[in-house]
Amino acid sequence: MAVYAADDAVKPVKSESLVDIYQQALAHDPTLASALSANQAAQEIIEQGKALYRPSVNFNAGANAVQSDIRYINIVKEPSKSHYENYQYGVDARQPIYRKQNLIQIEQAATQVSQADKQLHLSQQTLILRTTQAYFDVLLAQDKIDLINAQKTAIASQLEQAKANFEVGTVTVTDVNEAQARYDLTVAQEIAAVNEYQIAKHALQAITGQLPQQLATVKADIKTNHLAQTMDSWLEVAAQNNLNIQIQLDAAKFSEQELARYQAAHLPTLDVVASYTDSYANGSPSAFSAGNELKTGSIGLQLQIPLYQGGATSSHVRQAALNKQKAQDDVEIARRQTELETQRAYLNLSTTIAQVKALDQALISSQSQLDSTKLGYEVGVRTSVDVLNAQQQLFSAKRDLLQARYSYLVNIIRLKAASGVVAEVDLLDINQQLVLSNGQ
Repeated sequence: MAVYAADDAVKPVKSESLVDIYQQALAHDPTLASALSANQAAQEIIEQGKALYRPSVNFNAGANAVQSDIRYINIVKEPSKSHYENYQYGVDARQPIYRKQNLIQIEQAATQVSQADKQLHLSQQTLILRTTQAYFDVLLAQDKIDLINAQKTAIASQLEQAKANFEVGTVTVTDVNEAQARYDLTVAQEIAAVNEYQIAKHALQAITGQLPQQLATVKADIKTNHLAQTMDSWLEVAAQNNLNIQIQLDAAKFSEQELARYQAAHLPTLDVVASYTDSYANGSPSAFSAGNELKTGSIGLQLQIPLYQGGATSSHVRQAALNKQKAQDDVEIARRQTELETQRAYLNLSTTIAQVKALDQALISSQSQLDSTKLGYEVGVRTSVDVLNAQQQLFSAKRDLLQARYSYLVNIIRLKAASGVVAEVDLLDINQQLVLSNGQ
């Protein structure tokens, strides 16, 4: 389908390749942007973990206004009243010496960052697959419109011929009605195809941030390659490289660390503590006492041994043990899901390779059948309905072949994505199968 720019001088629009669309997706896909922000936020966990074993310093200050009224009992003495202010400030510092929980939290921070890095990488791999799928969805929807238009033109020609033959009495009205019905059905299919094309374009826009103009199409002489590796080989690759499995392994590791952290809550802690306080009062409750200033400094060790926390620590340990078992079960779920997705992708790719070859031959056969049917119609041994059926079969074969070609290219990416080895270089390989136009 030709697309032109609305310029003073009308020029063909340069076609965008799969790599071009992917570069737009890298810059504008909100899902990837969200994953990147989450990854950057996760990097701060490392600093938060380190801070657990760094000193903490607090400054405190206060001021009070005091009024007192002293009355003496059993002593002959005049009551006294006083009013004065009290000011104080100080600095407290604490340096952990031994806190097993904090050491484990530092290790957990490294595990969380590792998991976040894998999640970002998974988002990048998923973007490659999403972009490829959306790209070829647009091409397929566009090709359906072109095929339906060609089919509509052929049926319109057949309809005109049927009407002319009916007027001279060589065919019945049934032939005219059949051709008219096929034409009306094709018009309805065209409306649906245009709608499907618009939906596909907007789906691609949701990834790239802009509506696609003219996309590079697949070469007519695309060659499919046999799968060099067996399914078992791909399953081994997936077991080692699939990021969903690795993310769940990190989650299992984190749960083990979490169990150890709660178990460490039973252990004693040892800190170095230091403080300095300066307080000043310009009076006292006794009317006969003057103000005073007191400066105090201290440094020492503080040992704390947890004895009983109401059963909360033991409950946390039991909960963490169950969460650890769940995490291990999730690893097995990820392994099995990855195995299933890899098997499905491998079989789908194998099927599309065979389909492309079979549909290539089916297209040749359908064209030969249409030519023979037209010749039979001209000599009177075939009806117009036979011609319409042969035309329908030809266009169906063309559509199925195009869809199989696109599925073949998408399934290459899908298999590599399931195995965890998909990369931008795979898009460059697919780009070699496209017809690129420079817009000149």
